[in-house]
Amino acid sequence: MSDIHASAGRTTVETARVGHPLLSLALASMMDDVGAHSGAVYLLAPDEPVLEMAVMAGLPRSFAAPWERVGLSAPVPVSEAVRGQRLVWVSGEEQMARRYPRIAVVLPYPFALAALPVATRDTTYGAVFLTWPGSHPPELSERERDQLTSACDRLAKRLRRAEEEGRPVLPEPDLSAPSATMVAGTLGTVEAARMVARLPYGMCALDLHGRITFANAATAELLGIPVSGLLGTQLWVSVPWLNDPAYEDRYRAALMSQHVTSFVALRPPSDWLSFRLYPGTNGLSVRISRARAVAEAEHASRVEGPGRLVTIHHVLALASALTEAVSVQDVVDLVADEIVPAIGGQALVMYGSRAGRLHVLGHRGYADPHLVERFDGTPLTAPMPGAHALTTGVPAFFESRQQLEHLYPVRRDTPDGLNAWAYVPLIASGRPVGTWVLGYAEPHPFPADERAVLTSLSGLIAQALERALLYDAKHQLAHGLQQALLPHSLPSIPGIEAASRYLPATRGMDIGGDFFDLVLSHGRASAVIGDVQGHNVTAAGLMGQIRTAVRAYTTVGQAPQEVMSSTNRLLIDLGSELFASCLYLRLDPAHGTAVMARAGHPPPLLRRPDGKVRVLDLAGGPLLGIDAAAAYPTTEVALTEGSVLVLYTDGLIESPGVDIEDALAHLGERLSTAGERPLEWLADRLVRETEAAEERADDVALLLLRATGTAG
Repeated sequence: MSDIHASAGRTTVETARVGHPLLSLALASMMDDVGAHSGAVYLLAPDEPVLEMAVMAGLPRSFAAPWERVGLSAPVPVSEAVRGQRLVWVSGEEQMARRYPRIAVVLPYPFALAALPVATRDTTYGAVFLTWPGSHPPELSERERDQLTSACDRLAKRLRRAEEEGRPVLPEPDLSAPSATMVAGTLGTVEAARMVARLPYGMCALDLHGRITFANAATAELLGIPVSGLLGTQLWVSVPWLNDPAYEDRYRAALMSQHVTSFVALRPPSDWLSFRLYPGTNGLSVRISRARAVAEAEHASRVEGPGRLVTIHHVLALASALTEAVSVQDVVDLVADEIVPAIGGQALVMYGSRAGRLHVLGHRGYADPHLVERFDGTPLTAPMPGAHALTTGVPAFFESRQQLEHLYPVRRDTPDGLNAWAYVPLIASGRPVGTWVLGYAEPHPFPADERAVLTSLSGLIAQALERALLYDAKHQLAHGLQQALLPHSLPSIPGIEAASRYLPATRGMDIGGDFFDLVLSHGRASAVIGDVQGHNVTAAGLMGQIRTAVRAYTTVGQAPQEVMSSTNRLLIDLGSELFASCLYLRLDPAHGTAVMARAGHPPPLLRRPDGKVRVLDLAGGPLLGIDAAAAYPTTEVALTEGSVLVLYTDGLIESPGVDIEDALAHLGERLSTAGERPLEWLADRLVRETEAAEERADDVALLLLRATGTAG
């Protein structure tokens, strides 16, 4: 590969101009050789990895304005051609949308493109791109490849020679600017111009910038502006009622695709005019006539339909809101609440893909949800507009049911009450991640400016959706991990009735390190509850390790204080930066006692059979994972028949603005008044207020133990 950063004697764009139009001649020759209708030459900037456009031909330079200067790492064809030192070919609209979505958003027209490096064996000077109409075959012919490669090699050698002769190259004048030759080429001979002037319909010529270079008398009469007021002006500027992005888009579409395009416009107050645009390499010719009644009716029905566009306020509001969206449902809700009403739509569907099939991520506005859900699992190869938009990255707009059913007859058996649709791909990180579908109750036109807004919005939505899909996947994985680490059920222990509850935090990924367990080993019952610092997968994983360790040390017969000390040393040996609180107790139902060891955990509550509740004052040691030499003394507590022991984590009693002592007293009151109720009912009662809270900053674990007096 040649050195794209070579600096010694390399061609720059900041030194003296070469004595002849080297770049423009080379570009024009390339375009003629392969029948391209536009192209540009880039030169490598002197002291930075940037390509700068030096000359462009065949199209207004404004079409390529976003790519006047591009970094070598940019996701555009000329940069890719230089990075890989190879020809880059983009066969058409679908491939452009899939590989270079940023270009497809700005230039959503059918055209093919080739980009090549301009380089010798040891030095890269720049790059070239050329474009063809969308009718070009899907592959370059061998002749075209050879001619382009040879032309770029010749240009590189000429640049080297100019460099060696002290004549480095600068950017040249814009080849798309109008010239006398261009005007003559458009008009032909003087006699031909006179003949055009006598035509009964309007005839005018536009240069590549849309400026009028010729207009006959009929044009002036139809537009209501004298020829002198038209020449040299852009059609949509000099004619106020043509100042609509939709009409300018037709001009851009004709130049980019080199296909004949047309539109119908209303000249106030009631004259409908038909405009037909015939493109050429130097501009285009426009035929203007009075519209037929059919065209009038069609256009009238379009302009009477809903035409509200998303305003900049909606765009900013959506962008701000999407930064806060966490889950896929958040994204669906935001789009449904912020965009669908602003556009005037009535329904929304958002698709993703899974294992080669469509996956319905969410929907809104359908009276019968089954009409949408029936498409869940549809193969991406199926002839469905949602699947096609997702796989190709190309949007599709259907102004009426007839348009949709003509291309997709399978939709005829879907009576959803809608009559217009926009299928817009959601492209993030250069690949489609989904499709959003807007549905309208009535036929709806999609002018160019509205299509551009919807396509641009799709970029914001796609980024949020990509984040949300990743979050949901991690969330599902984390919850599966946590559910696997927590006990699915509690063992039956003679003399002890037990109930438990677990509530994850509502912040973050809704998982955490709270845990509990009830273990029966060698005829002895033990209970444990704890809280690992954090609310993430790491905390959940460490929680599983601690719970497993406690079970292991219990099984081998260690005393409560030994279980705590062994678990503490294990946590330190694991090298984790997280700490954990823990409360461990050995139950002896036959003798009505419990021996407890505590490591920085909130003290349990004990309700006696007479309804009195007290907070147990237990001896204890520091949090697990701090001091390898820490000791954890034990406390023996009487657990008479009918007593209820409440073990909990701090999420049950901690909430913003509430004093912990007050919260603990409130918990004791509920326990006192309801302690005789069935234990499952009591567990629900104790977590009800926390569960109903809109937001929980911490996880909640609860383990209730009641002495039944039926042991052994």
